[in-house]
Amino acid sequence: MIFYFSAEGDSQWVARKLAAATQDVLISIPEVMGSRKPFILKKGERMGFVFPVHGWRVPTIVRTFLSRLTVESAEKPFTYAVVTAGDNIGLTVDRYLNKALSANRSLKSIHVHQVDSAYSILMPETYVGLPFMDIDTKEKEIKKKTEANEMLKVICEEVFDKKEGVFRLHKGRWSWINSQLLGAFFEKVLITDKPFHVVSDRCVRCGICAQVCPTGDLMGGKGEEPHWKHDGSCLSCFNCYHHCPHHAIEYGRRTKHKGQYYFK
Repeated sequence: MIFYFSAEGDSQWVARKLAAATQDVLISIPEVMGSRKPFILKKGERMGFVFPVHGWRVPTIVRTFLSRLTVESAEKPFTYAVVTAGDNIGLTVDRYLNKALSANRSLKSIHVHQVDSAYSILMPETYVGLPFMDIDTKEKEIKKKTEANEMLKVICEEVFDKKEGVFRLHKGRWSWINSQLLGAFFEKVLITDKPFHVVSDRCVRCGICAQVCPTGDLMGGKGEEPHWKHDGSCLSCFNCYHHCPHHAIEYGRRTKHKGQYYFK
């Protein structure tokens, strides 16, 4: 069973590749957030978690899901994670994912306290919420995707074989500072929908932005200009921004003249 969250589509691509290689069931985290039914693992079935890194930490939607997750299994499952990032992941797995897993009583009952193996895959940069950050060049995007595809072949083989103790992680040089200090700033200050706004003369009211929002934070649809709910559910994943066909969505002045990216 593979639980995944994806915004711009990189992690979804990874999850689908893993599902095809292992024949394990694919579960979209946003689609099951409201469910309280236990997930039942078959004998020998793996349990995987796939998601993008947000601010060198586990995305809030994934952490919330993990706190509510109930799993039933007759045996301890091989448990792994594959996370995607534009540069490095800091302590996303070592501290934040494993901490969330160890705090879950249901997982403790099946002897899961942390992942048995974990991987990170570098994908094109998507975060544009700070003045000095933009998407990668087309050449860098192609290079990252090519290398990611080769790495994913190895990951699929090792996950299929349930190879334990493998940790191929791009932690970065300043992993503690990035995850602990900058990550805290990211969550407290930068995860907000308040700066998002629509440039009306560019908006064609197609409704794509509302359709791709993973938390349903956007109101609007075909024929209606979108607006944000400001209910605290926004992940600042920029999925709405990147999918807008006319670049009609901006994040304050920070995204002016910046590029857009989502997995194709």
